Amino acid sequence: MPDKAPDRQQRPEHHQALTPEALAMVDTIARTGSFAAAARELGKVPSALTYSVRQLEESLDALLFDRSSRQAQLTDAGRELLHEGRRLLQEMQAVASRVRRVANGWETQLAISVEDILSQTTVFELVEAFCQDNHEAGTRLRLRTDVLAGTWEALVSGQVELAIGVSGEHRNPGGIELQELGEMPFVFCVAPHHALAAVEGVLDDAQLVHQRAVAVADTAQRLAPLTVNLLPGQDVLTVPSMRAKLEALVRGLGCGYLPEPMARPQIEAGRLVAKPRARPNPVARLHYAWRAERSALGLGRALQWWLKQLESPATRRSLIERHVHR
Repeated sequence: MPDKAPDRQQRPEHHQALTPEALAMVDTIARTGSFAAAARELGKVPSALTYSVRQLEESLDALLFDRSSRQAQLTDAGRELLHEGRRLLQEMQAVASRVRRVANGWETQLAISVEDILSQTTVFELVEAFCQDNHEAGTRLRLRTDVLAGTWEALVSGQVELAIGVSGEHRNPGGIELQELGEMPFVFCVAPHHALAAVEGVLDDAQLVHQRAVAVADTAQRLAPLTVNLLPGQDVLTVPSMRAKLEALVRGLGCGYLPEPMARPQIEAGRLVAKPRARPNPVARLHYAWRAERSALGLGRALQWWLKQLESPATRRSLIERHVHR
């Protein structure tokens, strides 16, 4: 009878051959240095291990081990498989761990938006405490800083699960819960060498409109960005953060409002001067908010941990008042 061509359907496809067991087998042979030692570790007879390696080589159409040496020497193809195989095994283990954590109520990731005027020191102390208390949970934290409407937008658009420092004036589309964080008072400041520093009495709009204001840009992309405490026609220097605004004010690049706890050390040190205005100093009423849609398991355990911390009056007060200047 004529020779029959090999039945290619009986040969495993490449992706079918690369099982976790096959990758672990190659890793064991490379690590122990011989088929015999690997067979002992894997609880197999050497002939069965050799057969399994040959099947893998046939399915990949590549020689993985150099048989000319007494030791199990990897070929270039074998080294590539070992390198990528170890990476794949680690990823498989990580996925399995994440699945177990999700089944136990832990989120794979928790994204948090923090309003720029709040204490970064306190935020990172909370992050440190979360990592210490929940080091086995494996939840990945993703922090971002937003300004004005941008903090609310990050939450309602689903970019974050928790927003700290939002205004309570935004329209709630549903599915979001808010709790009070506290009130942040603001103070109008200029540098001692700024022209307004020498002006006596209360500053009115007619005096301020000719002076450059320093403003922090709203980070909202879809919602209408907010503009606060600016006068029509006034020159404006826009900066990306409240800390950049503080730097600009100290340098005399303009005038503007700062959170009072942030400005206080600079005023006491003589680097800024607080000036009274005809308008009352603004007070921001801040909240923390979270997406309240519940799965069958309820709120994730990482989000529950953060909400528990924010229930503490001391934590809320620290977020508003504790601005550390290094």
